[in-house]
Amino acid sequence: MRDIQKIKIDKPMPGIASIVFLALVLNTAQVSADSLENLRASGAIGESYDGYVVAKEPSAQAEANEINAKRRTIYQEKAAAQGVPVEQVGKVYAAEIIKKVPPGTWIQLNGQWKQKE
Repeated sequence: MRDIQKIKIDKPMPGIASIVFLALVLNTAQVSADSLENLRASGAIGESYDGYVVAKEPSAQAEANEINAKRRTIYQEKAAAQGVPVEQVGKVYAAEIIKKVPPGTWIQLNGQWKQKE
């Protein structure tokens, strides 16, 4: 997913508005990251080879949809900028995500689920 450090603001916002905006961005990113980590740790979702999460439990489907919508937006931006298919970008991100997730995270490779060692 997009790192906070890479978010670019074209026009600086004056005074308090910029502080409020930054706080909202940081808070939203942290809540999303915490939620994603908790879902992974519980086994409710897993990471797939295509760069998206898969709900392994029905109760996590809404969160998986939200995470995937955010990822899809990022993948589409990157694909358009590089002139490549969105699926290709998703697979590149998937490889990086799978490298970085902690042991015990469910990952799907070649259609098979396994826990990362």
